[in-house]
Amino acid sequence: MQLLDGKFASEKIKTEIAAEAADFLAQSGRKPHLVAILVGNDGGSETYVASKMKNCEKVGFKSSLFRYDNSVTEAELLLKIEEINQDVDVDGLIVQLPLPKHIDPEKVTETIDYRKDVDGFHPVNLGRMMRNLPCFIPATPYGILLMLQAYNIDTTGKHCVVVGRSNIVGSPMSILMARNANPGNCTVTLTHSKTHNLKEMVLQGDIVVAAIGRKNFVTADMVKTGAIIIDVGINRETSTETKSGFKLYGDVDFENVAQKASWITPVPGGVGLMTIVGLLKNTLASAKGEIYS
Repeated sequence: MQLLDGKFASEKIKTEIAAEAADFLAQSGRKPHLVAILVGNDGGSETYVASKMKNCEKVGFKSSLFRYDNSVTEAELLLKIEEINQDVDVDGLIVQLPLPKHIDPEKVTETIDYRKDVDGFHPVNLGRMMRNLPCFIPATPYGILLMLQAYNIDTTGKHCVVVGRSNIVGSPMSILMARNANPGNCTVTLTHSKTHNLKEMVLQGDIVVAAIGRKNFVTADMVKTGAIIIDVGINRETSTETKSGFKLYGDVDFENVAQKASWITPVPGGVGLMTIVGLLKNTLASAKGEIYS
């Protein structure tokens, strides 16, 4: 077993991003600018946003954070998004999920200007991705592609089984792994919690992408020897063992599955770090006008 180390891969790519950002600053006189909106005080969301802002600083981006408490109305939030859409200094805009129940996340996503949608969730970007046109790829699937590239893993001709069908990870991942590219050129099976004979399906996977949102869901008896395991899960549980008071688990039973895998991502320290890299790459591409001029 070899580890697909998100820290190693992300640091390598962030060094490249920082060099490109410095060139962009020298040529344009400004830094790539990412804006984040955070609603409420969810612990996980606080951590994710803080990490995104910190990484922006590390690679030489400008970052701005707008915070709202849970009482913010949907109309107020949409108005702020429209204001940011019009700001020519802003290259990327993300609204951290989850949102309070009285705010429709689909309406929020569709209000973001697709040309600044560096999370890659807008229907325009998802549609262009489906047609293999230039677009902002959803940050987590993009990060996974970048990780596979960083480790020179050839995916051509392999059977990729995706476990989970979300619009954020599972569905776009299945499309990206099937396209004529490397990473890509896989035969893809998209499975989910209602799939009959799920275990037998996953056992066929040369590459297994676990993104179902359940702690240790993929067990050793579901994985064939030599499979490449990509664990997207971030399952938070309270713990007395850590200073933070919580512990993170993946969707894969790492300890037992690792004994059968050829490559495997850890949690934490795997896909989560690469998601931020995908976000930074999208923001830089937006600033440079590489996707939409």
